Parts: sequence; C-alpha cells; structure tokens
Amino acid sequence: MKIKYFALSLFLSTVATTAFADDCSTTVTANDAMQFDTKSIAVSKTCKDFTVNLVHSGKLPKATMGHNWVLSKSADAQPIATEGIAAGINNNYLKTGDARIIASTPIIGGGEKTSVKFPVSKLSPGETYTFFCSAPGHIAMMQGSLAVK
Repeated sequence: MKIKYFALSLFLSTVATTAFADDCSTTVTANDAMQFDTKSIAVSKTCKDFTVNLVHSGKLPKATMGHNWVLSKSADAQPIATEGIAAGINNNYLKTGDARIIASTPIIGGGEKTSVKFPVSKLSPGETYTFFCSAPGHIAMMQGSLAVK
C-alpha cells in the first residue's frame, strides 16, 4: 500500500510541476518588511508573453514603503537600482529609457496591485536574470532569480 501511495504522490507532484511550467503568469507579493514572497520564477519557453502580478500586502503608502518589480540581466540589476535613485519616486526609481530594463511595474503602496506583461522572446535560455525592487536600498533584501525553462 505504501508503494502505491508513494507512486501516486510522485505522479501528482509531476503533474503539478508540469501544470506550473505551462503557466504564463505569476503573482509576487511584497510587504512592509521589505520582502518578496517569491525568490525564484520559472518561465516556460512555450509562453509567448509572461505576466507578473505584484501585490503589496502591507499598509504603508508608496512614499514610505513603496515597491515595484523590475527585471533585468543579473549583471545589470545593481547598476539599474543605483542609477534609479536619482530618478525619484515619480519615475518609479528607474532611469527613463534604460534599455537594460526588460520589464517593470510602477511603484505601489500598501493594499495596491499592479502587473506587467512582457514578451518571453526578450529572454534567453541559459542567461541569468534578476528581479528586484528599485526603491532606494530595497534591492539588498528584495530580489530573486528568473529563468527560462
């Protein structure tokens, strides 16, 4: 009986992984403690577009503890965040026209939601990508990896 249960569990976990791999969207939640609830995102190469829904579960306003979701090649993440500070909150702490940014959401405050949709063709299998919050100092705690599978 235990072997049948194990086989069924293994089958169900494989089915769940396959279903997740074919999903072309994800939700990332940010909070007032400067944290994303997600540390890694797998994007299926079969997706034409991928959508990230950002939810701020906190209560603080965007001027105090606002967050966004920004995607770039890993090597570009810290320079984008550093240069974005001068752009200010009205520009979502991102330098206007920065070609290194693959996708980004606006800054949102507690209780707000936003999303960004981008073509998967902008991503290359084998490349390392980082998602992060570009608010001043937030990248230190608010970042994760994204990969094409």
